Parts: sequence; structure tokens; C-alpha cells
Amino acid sequence: MDSKNKKKNVLHPRNIHQSGYDFPKLAEANPALKDYIIETAFGTISIDFANPKAVIELNKALLMAYYNVQNWSILKNSLCPPVPGRADYIHYAADLLAAENNGIIPTGPQIHVLDIGTGSSMIYPILGERIYGWRFLGTDIDITALNHARSLVKKNSGLAKKIVFQQQEDKRHIFEGILHKDDYFDLVVCNPPFYKSREENWQKTSKKFHALHKNKEALPVQNFGGHPNELWCEGGERKFVRDMINESMRFKAQLGWVTSLVSNKENLEPLIAVLEYNKAAKVEIINIAQGQKAIRILAWKW
Repeated sequence: MDSKNKKKNVLHPRNIHQSGYDFPKLAEANPALKDYIIETAFGTISIDFANPKAVIELNKALLMAYYNVQNWSILKNSLCPPVPGRADYIHYAADLLAAENNGIIPTGPQIHVLDIGTGSSMIYPILGERIYGWRFLGTDIDITALNHARSLVKKNSGLAKKIVFQQQEDKRHIFEGILHKDDYFDLVVCNPPFYKSREENWQKTSKKFHALHKNKEALPVQNFGGHPNELWCEGGERKFVRDMINESMRFKAQLGWVTSLVSNKENLEPLIAVLEYNKAAKVEIINIAQGQKAIRILAWKW
């Protein structure tokens, strides 16, 4: 699969959000969203995407209206995932599995997926289970985030039998300590920490915030939030995914497609070089839509 020529910011054909936000429907599903709906300068209705509370209520509404998730929340200041973009990731991952299954997307709990850094939102397990019925193991170094995710599973019908969690107790590792002898995962998904440091995170956040606001005196706020371990790590996205590649080689017999979002296009070439040097059997680059920015999935298989 090579989606390099896919039109920018066009959602996957199976993505039910490709027609945009139906705000009346969403406000009916989640009445709390009504407080954040505004009229734009073009006479259309929207929300203030620079307001973190508005973004959270929008995500709640999307999950309620389209995925039968009636009880969803995130820990305070946690990363708030954009549901349409995360659904795109799941759909393209399904295409990878279908390509090796006579073009048929494998569905149901026989498909085991590992979500690296699931966070308190556990958005990939929710979408993967609701859309395709897959079974998930969500991992994270943050036990508080995992405990919150466990509470969400209990509050939403049908999730408890298909989504479980395990803490990665050693932040130096990704698969080590998680994969047991007889484990096999058809798919690995990951949204890695993007920034190299707190300082880089703040610099980029400030630039984005002021681009959305005319008031240059306002204190920057991350509209999608994020705890430190969700936003940055030593070496940033490039090092995290490189470590993921290197460690996945040790567990190649237990892993099918291993995938990760790659936000910075400049990181793609060196990561592909690592995969080619180590003779990965398959490497795919899939361009996907994430709001107004272009992003991509790097996928590999040993």
C-alpha cells in the first residue's frame, strides 16, 4: 500500500466523519456541547477549537452519536484525541490487515491489537472495538491513566470483554515486559510522544495558540491537552519510533503489522532507513488526515 498521493486532509472512504460535523445531531447526543457552539464569520456553526472544554465535549458527542459510547472522559489535562483522525488510523490499519486476507477486513475478537501509550482516553481500543470488533491490550507507563481507562471500560457496555490493560513498568522499553511467551498481536498501533522536551512543547504550543487567537497577550493553552509523558520524551518522536523499530525486531515472531503515527515529515526518511538497514519484509507509508495538518502512519512488518 502506498498512499503518498492521497489528497491532503481527505478522510478514509469508510470514515463516517468525512462529511464534517453535524452539530445539531451532536448537540442532541451530548447537550453539554450546546454551550460551546458558535456562529462563524461565514454564517456556519462550529465550536471554538482553541477551547479545550469545547474540544472535549465535541469528542464526547462524537463517541455518543456514532460509537455507542455513553460514558467517556479523560483525566484532567490529558491528551484529548481528535476522533475523526483517530478513526482514520484504525481504518487504514484495517486495510493493512485486509491486504493479507484476500482483501477482506478481518473483524471480531480473534484480531488482537496492541496499543502503545493508550492514555486515559484509550481512543484506539474504543474505535477499533466499536468499528471492527477487535480485541485490545492497552499499555502505558502511567498507572493513573490506565486506572481511568479501566473505569471507562466498566462504564460502557461491551468493552470489558475485549479491552484489557497492562502497565509498562520500565519506561526504557516498549515491548519488553509486555509481550509474554505465547502472545501474538496482529497489529500494533501507537501515537508516540512528539516533542523532545518541555521547552520545545511550550514553544510549539505558543506558536499554534497565537495563530488561533488575535489577542497576543493571552496565555497559551493546549486545546488538546496532554500530560508530560504523552507529549515529550528524550529524543522526541524520532527516537521513540526508532526504539520501537529496534525492539520490535526482538519480538518479530509475535508481531504482525507494527505501526506508528509520524507527525514530523523530517523524521520519516531516517526511520525508513533503519527499517531498510534491518531488512524489514514490508514497509508502508500511509498519509492520513488529522484536522488541518498532514500526518502519516509508518507501518512495518518483519
